[in-house]
Amino acid sequence: MEWLRYTGTVLTMIFGSLLVAFGFNMLLIPFGLLSGGVSGVSMMIGYITGGNIGWLYFALNFPILVWGLFSLGRRFIFWSIISVITATIWLQLIPVKQVVGDPLLGAIFGGVIVGFGSGLALRRGGSSGGFDIIASIVTRKRDLPVGMIIFLLNGIVIIVLGWLIQDWDSAMYSMISIFTAGKVVDIIHIRYVKVTAFIITKETDKLKSKLLERPRGVTVIRTKGAYSGDDKDMLMTVTTRYELAELRKIVLTLDPGAFVNIVETVGVMGQFRQPAG
Repeated sequence: MEWLRYTGTVLTMIFGSLLVAFGFNMLLIPFGLLSGGVSGVSMMIGYITGGNIGWLYFALNFPILVWGLFSLGRRFIFWSIISVITATIWLQLIPVKQVVGDPLLGAIFGGVIVGFGSGLALRRGGSSGGFDIIASIVTRKRDLPVGMIIFLLNGIVIIVLGWLIQDWDSAMYSMISIFTAGKVVDIIHIRYVKVTAFIITKETDKLKSKLLERPRGVTVIRTKGAYSGDDKDMLMTVTTRYELAELRKIVLTLDPGAFVNIVETVGVMGQFRQPAG
C-alpha cells in the first residue's frame, strides 16, 4: 500500500502544479498581475526585464528549497521540490494566453485556481515553494501565524510592484488575486491550527525518536487496554495542521497498526516548541 500512497502524492503534486501554471499563464500573466509569494516576485522581474517567468520561478525557489532542506523535514522539502519542478515544466508547456477579457475576472479566477493547486500540494505534505517555506521556517523559531507572515511578505511585493510600474490598478487587482488564493488554500488546508495527536503504540522507542527530530515535544503516557488488557504507551504531541501530513507519514511508516486520535487544540501554554517530556 505504500506505493499507492506515494503514487497518489506524486499525481497530486503534478496536478496541483498544472493548476498553478494554468492560473499563471492563462489568467494572471496576460493582464500583468501577480500571484503571491516567490512566484509573484518572479512575475514582477519577468514583466520588468522580459525574462522567462517559469525559469525565474525555479531560480528564485532553488535557494529557498536548499535552506528548507536544512531547516524543515526532508519529506516536506522533497515534495516541495517535485511541485516546483513540475510547475516550472508546466509553465513552459502551457502558452501565455488571455482567456477572459476582464482583469477582475482574471484576478479572481486566477486566485481560485492557483489557490486550489497550492492547497492540494500543502494537503499532501508539500508546498509550491517560496514564501510557504520561508514562513514555515520562521514559525519554527517564533510562534507566529504562517498566514500572517505570508500576507505581510505578499504585501511588500505588491507595494514594490505598484511603485516600480506606477500602475496601482494592477497592484490592487493582484492583491485581490492573492487574497482569493489565500482563502481557497485555507479551505483546503488550514495553515495554522494547532492539533494534539494521541498515538497509542507498541513501537514507543521508534516513534518517539522519530517524532523528536521535529521541533515539537512528545510526552509518553503508560496505558492499558480495557478490553485486551495489553500494556501500551500513548505518545502525546502538539503540532500544527501545516505539519500534520508529515506526522501521519511517520506513524504509518513505523507503526501502521497504531491507534491515533487527532483533536483540534484551542490553545497552548508553555514552551510549545521545546521538548515536553
